[in-house]
Amino acid sequence: MEINDKLRSLPAIDSLLSAVATDLEIKQYPRELVINCLRQAVTNARDALRKGNDNAGSQAALISQAKVLLKKLNQPSLRRVINATGVVLHTNLGRAPLSQRAKKCVTEIMEGYSTLEYNVALGERGSRYTHVEEQLCRLTGAEEALVVNNNAAAVLLVLSALANGQEVIVSRGELVEIGGSFRIPDVLRQSGATLVEVGSTNKTHLSDYEQAIGPNTAAILKVHTSNYCIIGFTSQPNGAELAALAHKHSLPVIEDLGSGTLVSLTAGGQSEPTAAQRLQLGFDVVTFSGDKLLGASQAGIIAGKKQYIAPLKKHPLLRAIRIDKLSLAALEGTLMEYIVGNPAQDIPVLAMLNSDNAILKERANCLKELILEQNNGVIAEVITLNSPAGGGALPAAVLTGYGVTICRQDMSAAHMEKYLRQQEIPIVARIQEDKVIFDVRCLLEQDLAVIASALSTSF
Repeated sequence: MEINDKLRSLPAIDSLLSAVATDLEIKQYPRELVINCLRQAVTNARDALRKGNDNAGSQAALISQAKVLLKKLNQPSLRRVINATGVVLHTNLGRAPLSQRAKKCVTEIMEGYSTLEYNVALGERGSRYTHVEEQLCRLTGAEEALVVNNNAAAVLLVLSALANGQEVIVSRGELVEIGGSFRIPDVLRQSGATLVEVGSTNKTHLSDYEQAIGPNTAAILKVHTSNYCIIGFTSQPNGAELAALAHKHSLPVIEDLGSGTLVSLTAGGQSEPTAAQRLQLGFDVVTFSGDKLLGASQAGIIAGKKQYIAPLKKHPLLRAIRIDKLSLAALEGTLMEYIVGNPAQDIPVLAMLNSDNAILKERANCLKELILEQNNGVIAEVITLNSPAGGGALPAAVLTGYGVTICRQDMSAAHMEKYLRQQEIPIVARIQEDKVIFDVRCLLEQDLAVIASALSTSF
């Protein structure tokens, strides 16, 4: 049959509509949407027929493809995945999972109206920023605090309000780049401040800062290198020295803590300074993320002295970068965990970073047994693993743990990995030496059965 004859033989849309009229799977969708998907299926079939696929134009094939298109429209693009990579703060997978208390707070706010900007006591308009300010001041020792939508925005606001048109001194060893090619010099430029670089990549001395201070200096900015580390022949003045120098010249000293933590944290051989510790050393303002080591929603937290936080609350940029109600609810719920709960156990990020190796090994063995019970053709083995913390945090930390490798003689690891991430609940794993690896550090108990079940179906 000639190609034109094949194209003309494709079923009409009316004919296809009649064929699916009693199909319960399709009847749940609006008629116009069904028509659009049938038309798209026919269009795709024309392309396939032109490429030599003679089976593409059958009625059954067209209806089947329309169902796939309808199902895709009915499934959100942003959805839950199973993180079997072992990377706790996986930026691509949404960073910090929320605690039970935080999730409850979000659910209550999303289901109705809220006190977002309403003062119940006075019966008048309130401020969204007051909901977490008291908790942040309690946890950091700051005089005042403010929250915006992420840490880059927090740094931008601080510099825009305190240093626009003036100079800000930064060590060359701290001119970091974060995800998406976003760099500290770019933030400074956007804020209207002028960057003054001091020292060298590996060594900056207190005298370098002092020599750079001039009549147009507005602040000293320290950037915590939370997404990389320099080792060996290195030197930076300690925080107390830097704060004393800034105050000697009546300047504020600001620190971008990056990932930030509210509790003393050591994981994988690396520790992180807390926001409270940096403020106690004399820093006037600190900024840090909410969805990294803190374990909350995406947010940029600013804490410090009242004289420097107060101008930020009046700055016109604040409205453009304000935090939304759901992120605010998640952040408040997480901060409550730190104050009245048990953060080491109740905040998933902290629990995962410090998971007991015996528990991880037991979890890995359980996953292995589930896989072998349901899959005759799969070879599974428990192995020891090293994993990064991820998310621009604890760059030198080596998290030791356990995982399960799987392989099949009749299938490549790449094919299995692709199959797993195309599941209804995508399973994101690692590949090493042509084996798929499930690191169990970030797996929930119910994830184990989902993984084993996925492997038991036809590839």
